[in-house]
Amino acid sequence: MGKLIKNHWARLIILTAAAYQVAAGIHGFFWPKIFWDFLTKNLDGAVKPIPVLQIINVVFGIIMFAWEWPLGFLAGSSMHRSIEARLVAIPLVALAAALLYQATNSALYYTIGMGIYFWAYSEGEVIVAKPWSIPQRARPGKV
Repeated sequence: MGKLIKNHWARLIILTAAAYQVAAGIHGFFWPKIFWDFLTKNLDGAVKPIPVLQIINVVFGIIMFAWEWPLGFLAGSSMHRSIEARLVAIPLVALAAALLYQATNSALYYTIGMGIYFWAYSEGEVIVAKPWSIPQRARPGKV
């Protein structure tokens, strides 16, 4: 058996979180609720009467889904191949998800995916230009 390719595993978790975040954002249009409303009512303005947080969650979910799948124009780009960029963007997206009541599971998935991306980054994994492929090893004796 081969080694676990952690960036592929993290990608699947982030794809799940992004799909969940889009669904939660749409759900939030009908039943707006801030997760932290049991502590304070000051954040209620983010979800009603104008659904700002719901729109942010839907947009972030679509962006993360497009980045992780990836869309054709993103595939192979430096942004798609950068684990560092993901480690910067995912906490912001997870924060938006953590604020919306319906998207708290998505925030947990993002946090787990971010941890796995960090593990992959610390072990020196790279994301290859062709999506869903494995990095090619150098053959012994060939330069």
